[in-house]
Amino acid sequence: MNHVDYDRALYYTHRSEWDNLLILMVRTKDHFLAKKIEHFLHAYNFEKDYQVIEKHLYSLLRYIDHANDLVEANDGLLDTVITMG
Repeated sequence: MNHVDYDRALYYTHRSEWDNLLILMVRTKDHFLAKKIEHFLHAYNFEKDYQVIEKHLYSLLRYIDHANDLVEANDGLLDTVITMG
């Protein structure tokens, strides 16, 4: 998992840079992130019900937060192993 992808996804979403978010969706190796971005962008462009757009946005943001927590936990674990070894 690449920590930079999640930071970029959060930044692009916050700044409403949908073109850059689409490019990130194509380039990322995280398939779950790509799917969350795809669902949000599709809802944003085609859905008339704001609640559906909001649901997909919050789903994307929750996944970004979850993935960032996992990356940070793994980095902390790796640092501990390196200092002990």
